[in-house]
Amino acid sequence: MSKPCRRPARAEIREQRRQKKRQEKILRTQRCAGGARPRPPEPLPNGCSTFATIDEERAAREDAVSKQARLLRQELPALLKQLERIPDPRAPRKRRHKLTVLLLYGLLMFVFQFASRRETNREMTRPQFLANLQLLFPEIDALPHADTLYRLLRDIDLTHLELAHIDLVRRLIRGKSFRRHLINHCHPIAIDGSQKLAGDTLWAEELLQRSVGKDETRHTQYFVYVLEASLVFHNGLVIPLLSEFLEHALGDSEAWKQDCELRGFERLSERLKRLFPRLPILLVLDGLYANGPVMQRCLRAGWQFMIVLRDKDLPSVWEEFHALLPRQPQTRQYEWRKRQQRFSWVNDIEYAFGANGRCRLKLHVVVCDEHWQEVDQQAAIVTETARHAWLSSQPLSRENVHERCNLGARHRWGIEAGFLVEKHQGSTTTSMPLPSTGMRCAATIS
Repeated sequence: MSKPCRRPARAEIREQRRQKKRQEKILRTQRCAGGARPRPPEPLPNGCSTFATIDEERAAREDAVSKQARLLRQELPALLKQLERIPDPRAPRKRRHKLTVLLLYGLLMFVFQFASRRETNREMTRPQFLANLQLLFPEIDALPHADTLYRLLRDIDLTHLELAHIDLVRRLIRGKSFRRHLINHCHPIAIDGSQKLAGDTLWAEELLQRSVGKDETRHTQYFVYVLEASLVFHNGLVIPLLSEFLEHALGDSEAWKQDCELRGFERLSERLKRLFPRLPILLVLDGLYANGPVMQRCLRAGWQFMIVLRDKDLPSVWEEFHALLPRQPQTRQYEWRKRQQRFSWVNDIEYAFGANGRCRLKLHVVVCDEHWQEVDQQAAIVTETARHAWLSSQPLSRENVHERCNLGARHRWGIEAGFLVEKHQGSTTTSMPLPSTGMRCAATIS
């Protein structure tokens, strides 16, 4: 005798949907009764096309293209002039395409997020695509093959490309393009690491290694790990700045330790300070960087920071926080994105580290306890809770706690979203050399 099917019938699914909509309506009514102003996202249009004739649609498309072309004409000339000065590693007699044409071709590959070189060849060599591109760049007579760009990036000195990108970001900063998205008049920069490739073959001596698998299947795996720094703004805009490759030889050979994120942070922070010596910066970091040397390095560079503080990190700071909070309660209630938040903070907590506690820092700790209501899959209203804690380089107050926490520290997810785009949502894999050693590695770039 077969078992009865546990899958809900169509009528049960419809009733579940209706019940969920009723609960959501009740929840919205409760929020409005409490004084909350609902801000639903703008819905996508459900009507027919607003264009009545072909001429109207052509005019609208031309207007959109002209606005994009205006931006390209504003930024690309300076970028292309700098790209022209990059030394070309190709043999002079074998050059069919200009260096700037190849690099522009590579930029378009990443803009359109083609997943492979084959897809790039299939899509970007269409006659209509070339005709449209020639309207913006009349000097282009033909598009190269994606393998040609592969060989160029394999041999070119990436330092020049990085400097061209940094100069573009500098022009945007000087033009005050980000002034509406600053945090306490600082540019928020997130630093985090990401694995790019992993395999069982040691195809370059700079690769990191680890042991994976269980007893019988345990073996050594080699992988590429990159530490990246990106501008992350609270409107969702993420602009990559610098990349630092971790290499096995840069670790502590005497202690049998390979390179790690903290060592890479030291090198990356030195480059960041050298390239942007006077830029006001707010570093937003995860819990790995909640240690004395990292915070001391940030303060010596003149940077602010917001670092995730986990429950198991810095026990002496947590102990003093819990001891001082009842004596000097500083709190603020706030509603943000349908969440009821309660911020509690303690300023001027002394933290000692180093040999015999010789080094001391003044830290400021803020904790955010929040709760919100939502309708689950069973059409029941449930209350969800969350708790976040950060270390701040600046004293907290009722005036800046929302900006530093909600608009600054919590948008560290922007750099992680960029990692997901690289790995899962459209990326181009190309061979690129490590700037410091010239090692060829297949790095995934969006």
